[in-house]
Amino acid sequence: MSPTSKGDEINDRVEEAESVLRASRALLGVIAQSVVEALESVTLPQFRVLVVLASSGSVPIGVLAGKLNSVPSTFSRFLDRMEDAGLVVRRPSPGSRREVLVALEPKGAAIVEEATKRRRRAIAEILQRLDAQERDRLVCALDSFSLAAGEPAPETLLIMGL
Repeated sequence: MSPTSKGDEINDRVEEAESVLRASRALLGVIAQSVVEALESVTLPQFRVLVVLASSGSVPIGVLAGKLNSVPSTFSRFLDRMEDAGLVVRRPSPGSRREVLVALEPKGAAIVEEATKRRRRAIAEILQRLDAQERDRLVCALDSFSLAAGEPAPETLLIMGL
């Protein structure tokens, strides 16, 4: 391979990466817009809790605090505020009298559901701007990209309340 073709290959890879970065910024914009309304009624840390509970169901307080990299003693006070707001509820674990589970209340579930619906709607609107062939190619390419990237760790997604 000549030095010129190697340089061209590197430039092509940089352009490919830039293209994917532009797409990721567009998707992050959709994500940010989808949670704006939710953040009028809850804080981002509260939204993160709601997302964890929506995806995992009832969990022990210590496990939930760990998933959010929080200290259990201060996390309990944080949950007090969420419980007072009707977003979550604490219940004794049926399997252990010493364990307390945190679960979503309907109000908390509705906040996550609405943000998800807004996100899906926004993505559908963007996809409608493409013709059928472009949509098919994009979906195929995104499936391939997702497969190559692998599933991100839940803790990674929680940073943004996803």
